[in-house]
Amino acid sequence: MANHAGPNFFIAGAPKAGTTSLYHNLRQHPEIYMSPVKEPAHFAAEVRVENFVPEMQPKMRGQMERVRERIRQGLVTNNDTRGIVTEWGDYAKLFEGITNEKAAGEASVCYLWSKTAPEAIVARVPQAKIILILRDPAERAFSQYVHFLSDGHLVHSFREHIERCLRGGEGLSLFHPFLQYGLYAEQVKRYLSIFPEEQVRVWIYEDTLRRPAEFLREVFAFLEVDAGFQPQEIERYHAMEIPRAPGVMQPVRRTGTWQTMRRECPAGLKAVLKRVIYRPKGALRMSAEERRLLVDFYRDDIQRLQPMLGRDLSAWMR
Repeated sequence: MANHAGPNFFIAGAPKAGTTSLYHNLRQHPEIYMSPVKEPAHFAAEVRVENFVPEMQPKMRGQMERVRERIRQGLVTNNDTRGIVTEWGDYAKLFEGITNEKAAGEASVCYLWSKTAPEAIVARVPQAKIILILRDPAERAFSQYVHFLSDGHLVHSFREHIERCLRGGEGLSLFHPFLQYGLYAEQVKRYLSIFPEEQVRVWIYEDTLRRPAEFLREVFAFLEVDAGFQPQEIERYHAMEIPRAPGVMQPVRRTGTWQTMRRECPAGLKAVLKRVIYRPKGALRMSAEERRLLVDFYRDDIQRLQPMLGRDLSAWMR
């Protein structure tokens, strides 16, 4: 990959498929530059403040304004700021730190779902390489639900969440495009129809978990950087803590009370509080009935995806 003044590869999705871990591991490579803002969503025209449901717009607008201000002041130096980056000038500033790296990229997992992103990317960066990681869509949905629960955004059950999502609705929200993120067939097809085959690489998340070191070597080779480089640690991010009583924890987290308690409590007391407040790791699981409901929703799409990838994905339909 030639030298460049901006990104020449994109981690385009899917959400909850190890993209955050990959982002952080790629940042360690001396021949790779990663945008200091993860999820700028610049090329996804659907992901704009005005397209969110009204109750989410103030939060999204605040994030966007904060990240824009930090970019313009040159204060964004690592993944400590998130927000939509709409202006090309601001987006280009994310890559001003490039020196002699061979590859430069960003990670916006909405790009896989977005109908506008592939054409917008190819118009600006026709030589771009596209990294796609696909996860069992039922497991992907459950993982995102757990993430929302952990962050204090939801208090209802997974079954209730699925049913609410199936009812549909207008505007981007916690419910949309929650299920649509896992409808991969048309999404992958858009990239394969726009970009040359050698510029798009698809991995299966479950495979990457079984062979993480080999997966990273494959990504490095795809990006044409030293595939022998070994990160200090093959990290996995977003280990989530699930409150035993989400309805109680939601206001505590939103007011910042829990953050203050975690910061000021002695280490011993903090450990006790965590055991009291949070469920043991892995205690929350998707029920067989919930999985059947999601498999029925995704079955036709998975069957369309299999020949496209040349992969047997029957495990996703059980």
